[in-house]
Amino acid sequence: MTGTRAAIRYAKAILDIAQENNNAASVNTDMLLIASSVKDNKELKDFLTSPVIKGAAKLAATLEVFATSQNETKRLFQLLQENRRFEILEAIATQYNGLFNELNNVETAVVTTAVPMTQELEKQVLAKVATFSSKTITLENIVDPAIIGGFILRIGDKQYNASVTNRLQQLKREFSN
Repeated sequence: MTGTRAAIRYAKAILDIAQENNNAASVNTDMLLIASSVKDNKELKDFLTSPVIKGAAKLAATLEVFATSQNETKRLFQLLQENRRFEILEAIATQYNGLFNELNNVETAVVTTAVPMTQELEKQVLAKVATFSSKTITLENIVDPAIIGGFILRIGDKQYNASVTNRLQQLKREFSN
């Protein structure tokens, strides 16, 4: 992603400021909203990354769209306008969330299933994941019908593949040898 190093620096700086003001959790909520809004809205993303649109217009629009944001977040918008770096806003928001989770000992486990997980299955997965990690775990469910059945669990750099597709591929390799 363009500007990742710069995004990390901005994210660290805003996290430091938010911590000083005892407002890191509220700013994290802002950053989650910003990251999802920019990711899910192509027009907003194009607007922020457009070299044709002036920084003042981008500032006014972000202050309007994210009007309920914390003061630290609004100050970030002003700083991005001054430094002409609005194109990395999504990356900053994503990096901030990662740093905030790391600071609070929270880890995300990504579970890929063929169908959406039920509440009961989610509880079972969380209980099993708790045996692997001492951190607080949040689950993210990705639905991918291509795995046919079972699940793929990813925590940090570890992956456990218990999908039907994986098992079929293993059988295919065994029979072809």
